[in-house]
Amino acid sequence: MTKVTEASSAATGRPAYICDYSPPRSGLSRDLPEPPVQADFISAAYNPGRAVRVNSVVAAAVLRDRYGAKPIFTLATRDMNRLALESLLLGGQALGLENVIVVAGDAFGPRDLAAPVNDFKATELVASIANLNAGVDHRERPLRAPTDFCIGATVDLGRGIQREAHLAAQKVVAGADFLITQPVYDPADVARFADAFAGMVTGSAAPVFYGVGLMEPDGVSFASVPEWVTNDLATGRSGVDIAVQVWEGLRGAGATDCYVVPPIRRSGARNYAAAEEFLDAHAA
Repeated sequence: MTKVTEASSAATGRPAYICDYSPPRSGLSRDLPEPPVQADFISAAYNPGRAVRVNSVVAAAVLRDRYGAKPIFTLATRDMNRLALESLLLGGQALGLENVIVVAGDAFGPRDLAAPVNDFKATELVASIANLNAGVDHRERPLRAPTDFCIGATVDLGRGIQREAHLAAQKVVAGADFLITQPVYDPADVARFADAFAGMVTGSAAPVFYGVGLMEPDGVSFASVPEWVTNDLATGRSGVDIAVQVWEGLRGAGATDCYVVPPIRRSGARNYAAAEEFLDAHAA
């Protein structure tokens, strides 16, 4: 197994690529589609669309065992209390998983028929995993063996550079080892975020994986998409071609590692072939 930080550009001198992956709405392992083999890591999302799906910890283990992927699993604070989250993390350790990303999870709507828990805030769960790595649970009781997770946290630059830099700094201080962002389209945001973040956490070595969203004309995005992207798609330009342009712009502005978001269709299905095409151009 490999930790995300061990494969980042800071460690290897070349860009590293994390590809987002949606577990299926089926408990059959054969229903997990093969992920893009070119990606350095495959990140099993946590119940995307707030839908019933294969648990991200289990999905990550199946992706590793079935396809040889280097997996990451995602955990949301929304649905489980402290005891359940930390127990699930020990389950991830028992399965030999090493990489985890912490998210808050999208808020439930009235049609979800589920109640949020939020026993932890995202930053608090990051700190809790860091404590598990030190061999202590949330009740300050020692574990028989510490965990050894590489901890990721999320950033959404669309919510404001200074605000997100402050939150990112809090997460790194709490124990986050790397950061991933929602899709970024403006290369200038890379330098703005890097400058703001550096001013808040001196000497942080946490790599930032900047999001690149691959779009389709009738696709879904959970990030704000610029008008020029929508217009280019409407004229028939390939979403992969647009993503290549965006990533080259981000790299020119200083981004070194990438979080690839494959197209999301209205049905919830993902177009991993598009992600493979994008990765073929950059991750060879």
